[in-house]
Amino acid sequence: MTGKFQTRRGFLSSCAGVAATLAAPAAFAQSGPQVRRNTSAFKLHDWREHFDRLGKGIIISDTNSRVLQHWTTDGEMRIYPTSVPMTDDLTRRGYTKITFKDPAPDWTPTPSMRERDPSLPAYMPAGADNPLGARAMHLSWTYYRIHGTHDTRKIGRRSSSGCIGLYNEQIIEVYDRTPIGTQVKLI
Repeated sequence: MTGKFQTRRGFLSSCAGVAATLAAPAAFAQSGPQVRRNTSAFKLHDWREHFDRLGKGIIISDTNSRVLQHWTTDGEMRIYPTSVPMTDDLTRRGYTKITFKDPAPDWTPTPSMRERDPSLPAYMPAGADNPLGARAMHLSWTYYRIHGTHDTRKIGRRSSSGCIGLYNEQIIEVYDRTPIGTQVKLI
């Protein structure tokens, strides 16, 4: 046999592929009203569900949907995508506040980070290779920060050792809009 299909197996494989392609739209058809699904699991929070007053401002970081919501004292709210801790045991949740703002953060890995990865440097000065990025805001919890990152692949992923990371452009914006004493909740 000569021509397009040289073997029976080739002919049957081609027919199966065509049948699957033609049947695919029917497999995805829904009966009833269409339901729009949010695949990112993004959820907006109302600050009043977590705090009594705006005070100096509010930051809520949702580690499940990987988003940070920031409210200023006048009630303006902005949303930012984040990186979050790699595992739940690295994730601290609850209430805290901004205690220090660092315009050029240097980095010292925590003891547990050095234990997990002994190749980490003992110290890294501020600069382009620093994992804390362009700005950092220290929380009242030891070692925890909201900071930038030069590695944009981390945003939207479980990639940190406990901190909340933002794109450098966005941490600069949040940093400039956030006074020391701003209330923070990680959920």
